[in-house]
Amino acid sequence: MKATTRRRASSREAPRRLLAKAKTGIAGFDEITGGGLPRGRPTLVCGGPGCGKTMLAMEFLVRGATEFNEPGVFMSFEETADDLVQNVASMGFDLRALESRKKILIDEVRVARSEIHETGEYDLEALFIRLGHAIDSIGAKRVVLDTLEALFGGFSNTAVLRAELRRLFDWLKQRNVSAVITGERGEGQLTRQGLEEYVSDCVVLLDHRVVDQLTIRRLRIIKYRGTFHGTDEYPFLIGENGISVLPITSLGLAYRASADIVSSGNKAIDALLGGGFYEASTVLVSGRAGAGKSTFAAHFVDGRCEQKERALYVAMEQSPSEILRNTKGIGIPLNRHVKAGLLRFHALRPTAHGLELHLTTIHELVEDFNPRVVVIDAITSFLGMGLSAEVTSMIVRLMDFLKSRQITVYLTSLAHGSENLERAGASLSSLVDTWLLLRNVEVDAERVRTFSVVKSRGMAHSSATHRFTITNNGVVLTNATQAQGAS
Repeated sequence: MKATTRRRASSREAPRRLLAKAKTGIAGFDEITGGGLPRGRPTLVCGGPGCGKTMLAMEFLVRGATEFNEPGVFMSFEETADDLVQNVASMGFDLRALESRKKILIDEVRVARSEIHETGEYDLEALFIRLGHAIDSIGAKRVVLDTLEALFGGFSNTAVLRAELRRLFDWLKQRNVSAVITGERGEGQLTRQGLEEYVSDCVVLLDHRVVDQLTIRRLRIIKYRGTFHGTDEYPFLIGENGISVLPITSLGLAYRASADIVSSGNKAIDALLGGGFYEASTVLVSGRAGAGKSTFAAHFVDGRCEQKERALYVAMEQSPSEILRNTKGIGIPLNRHVKAGLLRFHALRPTAHGLELHLTTIHELVEDFNPRVVVIDAITSFLGMGLSAEVTSMIVRLMDFLKSRQITVYLTSLAHGSENLERAGASLSSLVDTWLLLRNVEVDAERVRTFSVVKSRGMAHSSATHRFTITNNGVVLTNATQAQGAS
């Protein structure tokens, strides 16, 4: 009994041997794989036409050469070297320059089906010699083979095919190179031959689908031997800077909570909020059309830019010029902040693209501009773009990303028709730290705007309903009242 206990204790104390990984440098991908692809092992990247297999493989190679000092060999069985160079130039990859510095070697191999003779003695020895020479010539640590179908497409003998595939993967392991092999997706199976996934250590599935007339790319790690990894489907995009993968569930709640307070941009509103908002918190301003949501947002942006903080304003209902004109008319001249480089607008139509593209666009804008404040006017514009669960997931991902960057987020939410105002913001209420509710009600044959604080976590705040007007000097509060006729 004691011996068994000692053995168990010894096993618990044994240090964990983590699988060595090669970072891809692809935004988001290393996060969901726990550090990259398996080092010194083969990875299969499979999917249908146009899903991004070659682009992912090429970026793995280029990032390795430029960011991690790991030269790589790209052996193409379909595209010519010139075509590859032109195709990836749009992402800023200069393959010719990398070739001249012996960071990358591109070798195109043509295998015509008429040249393939299927016999029991067929092997890939000639390919191994050619690939081995390419690896040795630049000291390659990474290898890409694109694609297997071009190499094995003429084979129908499953036994020969399986044996040669296993030989290929074993040979790559013996050379201790981190390899990516691409393959076309088959009918009802991951690849056309249905064999490669059983002999590779890591399998990545790419998918390109059309939903409600909008194209969506998704990525999933089917298997990854020897390590934990994300198992969900992750949206990804191919943009000007390469591939961006959007990890959904890998972002946690570990971001730092700031104790600093930032102003709402209006001293009277600050007084009702206990001084303002916590920095890096999320603020929601909800109300019907004409309630003053964008005006409140303009006050906030103006105040932060006055403190020399950069602000990103994502507009979904008005053009930047309309916003600048309208805010100037009420005494909030945001144009000066644009000229000073402190305020950047990004206008977009929600229905022009899918949720993933919008999310990735905001990610890239944040990475490029590095703002301290992000305004999204209005966040409810996303609600008509997909299922409620998908939209909520997208908003959660966006909030987590911005909070992890210590960015203060200011959202406006539009309620429609007879919709209960508090119920309209309920879907976002758990995500926000401060919720301001604006109403535009009729009292004694007059339209009256009112403002109240529904919640403000960690802050002493007013519980009254306050009337306000929009003047040439922006928002001006009047005496606290109880609004009549509010719904």
